[in-house]
Amino acid sequence: MDTLEITKFVAGACGALLIFLLVQTAAHTVLHPSAGHGDDHHMAYVIEVPEDAPAEEAVEVAEVDFETLLASADASAGERLFRACAACHKLEPGANGVGPYLHGVVGRDIGAASEYAYSEALAGMDTAWTPENLSGFLEAPSDWAPGTKMAYRGMSKAEDRANLIVYLDETDD
Repeated sequence: MDTLEITKFVAGACGALLIFLLVQTAAHTVLHPSAGHGDDHHMAYVIEVPEDAPAEEAVEVAEVDFETLLASADASAGERLFRACAACHKLEPGANGVGPYLHGVVGRDIGAASEYAYSEALAGMDTAWTPENLSGFLEAPSDWAPGTKMAYRGMSKAEDRANLIVYLDETDD
């Protein structure tokens, strides 16, 4: 391939790009004729609503008590949920991974797993991992304990949290 052919190829590519840009500009001008960005917006259609029309009532969702969820929780479902936790946590006593071991976590003092360096957020707490505290932490760790090292986005379903907590509670005999 000589210089003349390369020049023809580059000129053709530049010409095609120029035509593409001109067509795009023309289409934008046709489809969006208003030049300004002010308050002069055009609506495609308007739905007329009578002034005396009743407003839609919000549907109220009944919250289930967490104690009730714990009473009806399924440990086998919690075992399946623990698979995601197993990437960082172990169930064997004293076997810390990236996170502290979870054997006996339900009822254990927060920050009490031996030989694990907790974040200041958890190490400074003077309370225990009650089912309610575990649920709050699992729902949104960084909201429940700002500054925690646990990089987990959270478990939104209360039923899943209850299942996992019951499973963790059953693993320590």
